[in-house]
Amino acid sequence: MDQRVRAAIDFMNANLHRKITPIEIAQAVRLSPSHLRYLFRSETDTSVARYLKELRLQRAKHLLETTFMSVKEIAATVGLTSVPHFVSDFEKAYGVTPARYAQRYRKTTP
Repeated sequence: MDQRVRAAIDFMNANLHRKITPIEIAQAVRLSPSHLRYLFRSETDTSVARYLKELRLQRAKHLLETTFMSVKEIAATVGLTSVPHFVSDFEKAYGVTPARYAQRYRKTTP
């Protein structure tokens, strides 16, 4: 994988907790936004924005499995400000709402 694309992915992972833009990602790896878009798509077969969304959803899924944070807290932790949009995206990706997904892992002992 191209080292600039790897650096862009590393930057995204390090900054999932806040709102970041493709322009900011491009600046972080010293590329123009259009060049980053081209390189990123050729290396990953997806867009920068879609890849970032998938990273956020994967992190949210992990947090739902390993913490007792609320859906709202998890959305904020992965850099998403719209809880309804997060719920919708999560359900599209995993076929279940975040709350229902979390119930599988948050069983309490009687």
